[in-house]
Amino acid sequence: MTTSDDARRYLPLTPAAFQVLVALADDELHGYALLKAVERQTGGEIRLSTGTMYGLLTRLLADDVVGEKTTRDGRRLYRLTPFGRAVARAEADRLEALLRTARATRALRRPSTS
Repeated sequence: MTTSDDARRYLPLTPAAFQVLVALADDELHGYALLKAVERQTGGEIRLSTGTMYGLLTRLLADDVVGEKTTRDGRRLYRLTPFGRAVARAEADRLEALLRTARATRALRRPSTS
């Protein structure tokens, strides 16, 4: 089984989990920065409590979706693993397919600009 097959079996992600992966896509972040990144990238629509975020991170760490390292000053930095990147990509693809299907219906089709 390929990594992308394994990643698809992990789906669907909750909106919070997907946003955490998106936030970690470009950089390692510590907990507070991760909370703020999710809030910023969702325009405040998703505001994770520390308990929710750390519970989610515990699961993502156990499943090797996210990795962690501790800095010399004791901070924990979280990063997306290669498998986590495949999961994020698979979820984005899944969401795009759902959106294409929805937009193909008359009720959700975007009006033509001409």
